[in-house]
Amino acid sequence: MWRRPRARLWAVAGVVALGFLVALEIAARRYGLPGPITNQAREVIFAPKSGFLLYAGMALMMVVLTWRQRFIAAGVAIGIDVALFVVRWAVDARTTDGHPFGNGALWVILGYAVIALTRRTGQERVLLLKGVGLGLLLVAGRKTGDTWLLITSKARPSVLDQYVATADHALGNPSWLVGRLVTATGPIGFNFLDIVYGQLAVAAVVVALYQLRHVAVERRFPVHHLVRTFLVIGMLGPAIYMIFPVVGPVFAYGTGAEHWATVSLWSDAPPSEQWAVADLWPGTPPPIDAPHHMPFDGITPRNCMPSLHTAWATAIFIHSRKGPRFLRFAGTFWLMATLVATLGFGYHYGADLIAGVVFTLTIEAALRSFDRGWDRSGIRLVACGSTVFAALLVSYRYLPLEMAKHPWVSGPLLVLAMASVIYGYVRTVARWESRGHGSPGRAAIPQPSAHGEPAPGS
Repeated sequence: MWRRPRARLWAVAGVVALGFLVALEIAARRYGLPGPITNQAREVIFAPKSGFLLYAGMALMMVVLTWRQRFIAAGVAIGIDVALFVVRWAVDARTTDGHPFGNGALWVILGYAVIALTRRTGQERVLLLKGVGLGLLLVAGRKTGDTWLLITSKARPSVLDQYVATADHALGNPSWLVGRLVTATGPIGFNFLDIVYGQLAVAAVVVALYQLRHVAVERRFPVHHLVRTFLVIGMLGPAIYMIFPVVGPVFAYGTGAEHWATVSLWSDAPPSEQWAVADLWPGTPPPIDAPHHMPFDGITPRNCMPSLHTAWATAIFIHSRKGPRFLRFAGTFWLMATLVATLGFGYHYGADLIAGVVFTLTIEAALRSFDRGWDRSGIRLVACGSTVFAALLVSYRYLPLEMAKHPWVSGPLLVLAMASVIYGYVRTVARWESRGHGSPGRAAIPQPSAHGEPAPGS
């Protein structure tokens, strides 16, 4: 009975996603920028921005293939990349703005889409298209995010950094503290964290591959897995950027990317010091004054509130808990390293991180509740998370001065609010699993339905 409504739901979701991509392409064109569709189409031939991401997308797609098909697909992708590398070398086409590999992975993903439509039927076609869709969603999500960030810089000329920086006094200005620590580590510490920070999607794919390792044998996807949470975070989070535009302490109170120019291996961002309040980060915390809106350049993304890197790293941590010891250790490491990088690079305030954790737990609770059927505990958990998240944004915007003047009260309250959502999530999910309704949250093995039918795919 659920097959037709679920198929209808996915059809509607596909149409909405396509409409969103077209709308984003049109909006980007209005600002004189290439949109996500154009950028993705270019990577069929031109050097991709992230070859690692394209191969990660191909790896996700290959969860539906047999081992023989996987080896063939990987060989074809590598062969195409080698051929394109030779052609670029022969015509002296430089790849300074991207990676010299990755096109082959995209070709393989698109090739399997054609195979699914022309050579497969029934459930096999559906399964292969789901695998292709999973890989393309990861890649398209990155392109969509890049375009959206550019739009935020054009559509929101004023930012609210002074409000968040003032509220951050309640937490002891953690970005200033961690920023000094990362600066002290020099190029080795910075570039190590930069790799961790920049390859978050690849880390997510590693966890997702473990969760989806039975798909090729079972011929169905588990009901709930990390990629779903990852994508929903990426869809909902950027909307908050437009409501609460913030550029981050290294830009609003420092010299921007120039601060790391002497130690970074890849830094090429334009200067932004002339837009900053003053050159204070990370040496001198900002004074406690009445905050105001402040104009900023039309290039720097307004992508701080909430911290989606924190949100994604939290999701990786949650989904790695059901894995083996190595995966649990890796999930913990990636969360800790990401928190240090987001603060230490000056990209985020402490308040952003608290909001990011609450944001993720609320989304994760909503997805699990949707899969298992909404009940009182699920509704209560999602309502609690949503209320706390909204309260955080309101307090950052309208009560920052009071928070800064009473840090010994407001600081613990912020941490307590986040802890209450964490406690509620852990307690509720544990109760669901103890009652035998934890299959949506069990990452390792897909569970059949009560009637022996395969569980609905993702």
